[in-house]
Amino acid sequence: MQKIINIILSRDLSNWNERNQEAFDELFGANGGRYPESARKSVKLRAPEFRGDSGVPFAAYIHPSNPDSGAYGGLSFVIFPVENEPCLVGLVVGTKGLSPDEAVLSRPGHARKVQSICQWLNHQYGKGKLIAWAKHDPIRTDLNVPDSVKREFSLYESVFKRYGHEIYGLFVPNADQEATRSAVTAFLDLMFEERGHMPLKGAQAESETIRSQYLSHMMPTVSEEDVIDLLNARRFVILQGPPGTGKTRMARILLNEHFHGNGFSVQFHANTTYENFIGGLAPMRTEGGFGFQFAPKKGHLMVAIERALQNPDKPYLLHIDEINRADLSKVLGEAIFLFEANAVEEQRDLMLPYDFGEPFYDRLWLPSNLYILGTMNSADRSIAILDIAVQRRFAFVNVWPQLSVIHEHSNETMQQLFMELQSIFVEYANDEAMSLMPGHSYFLNPHGTDDLSLLRATLLPLLEEYLVQGYVTGFSEQIRAYMQKLRV
Repeated sequence: MQKIINIILSRDLSNWNERNQEAFDELFGANGGRYPESARKSVKLRAPEFRGDSGVPFAAYIHPSNPDSGAYGGLSFVIFPVENEPCLVGLVVGTKGLSPDEAVLSRPGHARKVQSICQWLNHQYGKGKLIAWAKHDPIRTDLNVPDSVKREFSLYESVFKRYGHEIYGLFVPNADQEATRSAVTAFLDLMFEERGHMPLKGAQAESETIRSQYLSHMMPTVSEEDVIDLLNARRFVILQGPPGTGKTRMARILLNEHFHGNGFSVQFHANTTYENFIGGLAPMRTEGGFGFQFAPKKGHLMVAIERALQNPDKPYLLHIDEINRADLSKVLGEAIFLFEANAVEEQRDLMLPYDFGEPFYDRLWLPSNLYILGTMNSADRSIAILDIAVQRRFAFVNVWPQLSVIHEHSNETMQQLFMELQSIFVEYANDEAMSLMPGHSYFLNPHGTDDLSLLRATLLPLLEEYLVQGYVTGFSEQIRAYMQKLRV
């Protein structure tokens, strides 16, 4: 691996083929190599010598079915040298097309992992600057590298001009040699993994560490402190994610521990109305036995405001569970005007249609110590998506299933079953179906009952519902095979 890194960083274009061949050969075999000797058969090197104006030079690790010269096809790892600069490193679709790797390149998981690698590299080594980029869909060779990326890496203009449509993942080395090693290792490990080869035992620990680091950017961990920081910055926050990821549990912990119980929870449902949440006319029993009459009654929001005003120096939290199960635009009505955390003008208020008595009378406003935290299940397709006006006023946080929770609280059987299901969604689910991945709570067994019996009673019905509703159509056979394992 070090010889590849030296080639990338050396800015020396002499003996191009010879040096690349030597570095390529040292990747394989137990005597210092990273990959088993059998992996050599899954790839071959093409690194033509170049003289004068011979186009854009490169060294590519390509599928062995490709010819020794001319256009090639499929997935490739490519090093592009330019004069007096480090080499550009990329994952590239051959100019001849997707074959023989069309199955790999079109699988959502491949694109998802390349994007995660690039996010990790930028976060870990970029120091606030872009050093890696990934295309959303590798098979879209009709799309060029965006102009903004080209401008950022203008030193590689010649590479983009020739291969901009084919590059779908790239890394530009900086002064940090460790960054280059991480990028090359992640790209190569992924390429060989897609060809069915894993690193040798001596490199497996490093490989797993790198993999876990970039996968953490695919499904990042959200801590209670992260949510508190966002509440302090935005005041109105929604936790969204698949079922079983602990959204409601986190909200309850925040309410009880961080807000010290200063607040309360309500749950929205299909029949939640403006009158329930904001306030409105409601039947009230009259004195003297004359039955009922309609009078203004405060809703949940007014109650929360009233309680927050009782102690304006203490933060107050209104937790709305299943916030997307109601038509939020109708429930908020004109009160949506008040949900502006970063309003630059004076405190907003609006006129109410009725006199609600002290402290509101006919005006409504949100005190600065009132915070609202909603939770919503991204797998619930029975309700409409929140409209843009509502979305703009809330900060959204994605809460994903966490393997770390499983490792801490579950046995080996549950850990394995969780990782198998997670792998199915990561590899085969499109972006919409990815939000359905069942959470870690399904794999927690605090009462010590039989693991498979528990999953048959809780997880299996959810997966069956996904199949019935057509939510996992693109990978239904993989889901069915997993379900068969649970039924054994």
